[in-house]
Amino acid sequence: MTSHTEETEASQHSHCDLSLKNSDMLGEKMSLNMGPSHPATHGVLRLELDLDGEIITNVVTHVGYLHRGDEKIAENMTYHQFIPYTDRLDYLAPLANNVAYALAVEKLLGWELPPRGKTIRVICCELARISAHLLGIGAASMDIGALSIFLYTFAQREKIYNLCELLTGARFTTSYTRIGGQVRDLPEGFAAQLCTFLEEFKPVLEEIHQLLTRNRIFVDRTRDLGIISRSDALSYALTGPNLRGSGVEHDLRRANPYLDYERYDFEIPVGSVGDCYDRYLVRMEEMRQSVRILEQAITSLPSGPINVVDPKNIPPQKEAVLEKMEELIHHFIITTEGIDAPVGEVYFGAENPKGELGFYINSQGGGVPYRLKIRGPSFMNCSILEHLLPGCMVSDIVAIVGSLDFVFGECDR
Repeated sequence: MTSHTEETEASQHSHCDLSLKNSDMLGEKMSLNMGPSHPATHGVLRLELDLDGEIITNVVTHVGYLHRGDEKIAENMTYHQFIPYTDRLDYLAPLANNVAYALAVEKLLGWELPPRGKTIRVICCELARISAHLLGIGAASMDIGALSIFLYTFAQREKIYNLCELLTGARFTTSYTRIGGQVRDLPEGFAAQLCTFLEEFKPVLEEIHQLLTRNRIFVDRTRDLGIISRSDALSYALTGPNLRGSGVEHDLRRANPYLDYERYDFEIPVGSVGDCYDRYLVRMEEMRQSVRILEQAITSLPSGPINVVDPKNIPPQKEAVLEKMEELIHHFIITTEGIDAPVGEVYFGAENPKGELGFYINSQGGGVPYRLKIRGPSFMNCSILEHLLPGCMVSDIVAIVGSLDFVFGECDR
């Protein structure tokens, strides 16, 4: 449980609200565009601001500058072919996006991975969570003047990218997961390198905590700012750290367990006030909990197969494809026609770093989805800005936007 220390009743009220009360006494209003090309909007977000002096009186958010039509693209290609597109949703956590999409399709097919395959996916998801939170905290801190934190966090992310490269062959857009498993098993030496990273990361995380959590400037710029009440967080369908920062203990890894998350011992951090500072504290603690999960996953890593056994829908081994005609024909059919999925519709939501990444699939049979809908957590989290920003000052925007930590790859889709 994360909370502010020595809270008073007066501190429960954001100074945004207090400023709004006095805004009528200020001068002539003006309009100001912030973004879409602005480093502090964390993507191609355009904020159309009405200002009364330095006080924001009204906000209109404009999204869609990055729209790529991912959902319509998915309806015109096989289930496997869409995997690389999921890398580009929350492009700070491609491994976790791959897993969420694969789990949705596997739910449609009625498949369940063997234990080793599940554990490898847990490792992928928790590494992605740490990486995404490091960037979110580092960029938000830099926005309000704490440049050193950005350098600390990016040094650690480079180490995670080294692990991703070892595991997948790519550092950024990994496309590692497959429907029914992974493209390959953990390489030799990966477990040892992951353990080394975790041991080196824990003291660095504590150093970031010491540099930032009690820093007078950082606290003044984030505490009692951008308060999202519990009811507002639920009303705007916020998920992830933004929801938990408002005191709602909801995490899909516990509420709707998948990948055997119920076997792991970890805590769900929640805030008490719902301000920018609480959202920072929640993400810091979530990284500690991810370290705990990764240590348990490596310690209890089972042996055995990593992929589902389904001779009809799983491609044969590459060696067999190169040597036998039957396997070559089988590989060709699956590659060109796709998995023979049953008729039906499913929804699956995974607890990604930004919140609930969900996939709705409507299948009419065959290897291509009839309809596919993506629930991007960043899109939902971004929706509260028009409610949250009025009454704040212009300088508060960078702190509030940074604390919400959205990414526009999954907002515009």
